Amino acid sequence: MNWQLLSMIWGMAATVIIGVFMVAALVTGFDDIPHIISTAVGGALVAIPIALIVTKKINRIES
Repeated sequence: MNWQLLSMIWGMAATVIIGVFMVAALVTGFDDIPHIISTAVGGALVAIPIALIVTKKINRIES
C-alpha cells in the first residue's frame, strides 16, 4: 500500500465530501455547532474507504 498516495487522496476526498455534506447540512437548516462538527467527522470517515479504493486502483494501473 502506498501510504503517501493514500493520504493525499484521502485529503482531497475528505475536503470534497466534507464540503458537500456541509452545504447539504446548512441548506437543510442544521446550522448548530454539534451538527457542523458531526458533518465534518462524518465526511472524513466516509472519505476513508473511497481513498482506499482509489489508491488500490491507481496502484493496479502502475504495476
